[in-house]
Amino acid sequence: MRRILAAGLLAALTLTACGGGSATTEPADSPAGSPAASGAAAGNADRSYDVSGIQQVDEIAALLPAAVADKGTLVVGAAIDYPPAEFRAEDLQTAIGYDVDMSKALGRVLGLETETSAAEFASLLPGIGTKYDVGISSFTITEERMASYNMISYITVGSSYAVRSGNPEGFDPDNICGQTIGVQTGTWQEEDLAAKSEQCVADGNEAIDVLSYGTQSDVTTNVIGGKAIAYYADSTVADYASAQTGGQMEVIGGVLDAAPQGIVVAQADAELTEAVQAAMQYLMDEGIWTEILTSWGVDPDAALNTAELNPEV
Repeated sequence: MRRILAAGLLAALTLTACGGGSATTEPADSPAGSPAASGAAAGNADRSYDVSGIQQVDEIAALLPAAVADKGTLVVGAAIDYPPAEFRAEDLQTAIGYDVDMSKALGRVLGLETETSAAEFASLLPGIGTKYDVGISSFTITEERMASYNMISYITVGSSYAVRSGNPEGFDPDNICGQTIGVQTGTWQEEDLAAKSEQCVADGNEAIDVLSYGTQSDVTTNVIGGKAIAYYADSTVADYASAQTGGQMEVIGGVLDAAPQGIVVAQADAELTEAVQAAMQYLMDEGIWTEILTSWGVDPDAALNTAELNPEV
């Protein structure tokens, strides 16, 4: 993976924080299960999995609702600022990441093209079933979300804190009351920090100063710049960001509170839910899902073996 110097990183993070619009999701010309050859040559962070060898599974494609099948495209809502799950390539247009590769693989099984439509994370859920067919953007499965949407589990991810290397301000993940911590708006980690802050106050301690930003890149930038002492994010995101900063950041405190993440589908769309669930199960059964994660340097043990609909959490 590429290591980026401070000035380059801050510039890249500013550019990748662009708002809405669609990001292209063309497959890379690389052997299946390996990082993209073009990315390796350029030294960038693109480790895309080649989905071109995945064939349509007719019995699964037949489950699609007519509206989606006739359209021929699966529109996926995603916040393209959360590497290595979903983010923009160096051209600032192409969506890459393991969630993006999974989306494309699902499309191949279903006989559909895949379009990743980029927006800020907090705006994605309201668009499911209207603007987007599905949401695939590191959505932690929660009771609150399942009350309004169908969620199909595919990976287990924890949370981690990251700080500037060497932890110069002595951040203690076991003692976060009164600390300034960055987080992406709309994430489970934002909700968790709010709850932790309330507990701090209830215990007679200082509240956490939670700095929420619309994009993960802004969160990372403000930790490197010293505005926040740490950030709180998915463990895969924290690991990857630390690796990409050329030693400027490090994860501290390990992985906390592992929880499943899910593909989001409108509750009213039973046919699409069934089709996507079956396609995800196929990727799991064929080992394709673990190959995608391996391509991105993510521990394949994070992959779930069953694409469960609305699991107990």
